Amino acid sequence: MNRIAESELILNERGAIYHINLTPDELADTVITVGDPDRVAVVSKEFDSIEVKRQHREFIAHTGYVGKKRITVISTGIGPDNIDIVVNELDALKNIDLNTRTIKPELSSLTIIRLGTSGSLQEEIPVDSLVAGTHGLGLDNLLNFYRLQSNDEEKQMLQHFITHTQLTGNIQPYLVSSSASILKHFVTGFHRGITVTCPGFYGPQGRILRLGISNPSLVDNLSSFQFGNHRISNFEMETSAIYGLGKLLGHHCLSVNVIVANRVRKEFSKDGGKAVENLIQQSLGIIEQI
Repeated sequence: MNRIAESELILNERGAIYHINLTPDELADTVITVGDPDRVAVVSKEFDSIEVKRQHREFIAHTGYVGKKRITVISTGIGPDNIDIVVNELDALKNIDLNTRTIKPELSSLTIIRLGTSGSLQEEIPVDSLVAGTHGLGLDNLLNFYRLQSNDEEKQMLQHFITHTQLTGNIQPYLVSSSASILKHFVTGFHRGITVTCPGFYGPQGRILRLGISNPSLVDNLSSFQFGNHRISNFEMETSAIYGLGKLLGHHCLSVNVIVANRVRKEFSKDGGKAVENLIQQSLGIIEQI
């Protein structure tokens, strides 16, 4: 087995993987990702016990128990570039022997569930509601750096999306399904739909402040897209990267978001903090049973 060089897999002085600062024994098989570092403590305060707390840069991780379920909650910061770091390093902790720097002969899967905030792209999905993403549709290009292979339904849906939106040029969309084995648990109280991932918050999500944008009809085109029973429910900045990397690495991934803005109604949540806490409490009750 080929040894992975020090420049490719970086460890710190205590033998933890560099960015997320965890060792294999500090990582649970069930991982919750959140964007906001402050949200880690909001999640872990619901734990019955906490055994590990680590931090490096924007990556904060707490590992503990809800009932008998061991869970790690980790902040990713914003954007697919940070997801590239977090998911690859989580996988390395699980599937690479850090002592020999070789890939383990038997690979294992993590359950990775994002609890995030998002903007609704459908009028009937109001602020403060919850959405479980059936697919991640990436406008961020991250997975184009990897050898992602889509199934037939994903290829057809993606081609229909490109035709509908007329996205051209440097944007190369990709589409990945969520884990059906995890999605099936998030039913009551959750909307479902395709979650679009954007590489920015303003222009990439159709917001205009002082700069003109190249695709002013983006929000309308996303909202009106339909493929069979599938519609785009929301967009944010992490989901497609989690789904794509998770699929390639053999992990079970789902993104669950609370809607803090409805871009069709032009509304924003009056109490985003309360909405996030509701997302956490509802989701932890489900995750404990998976």
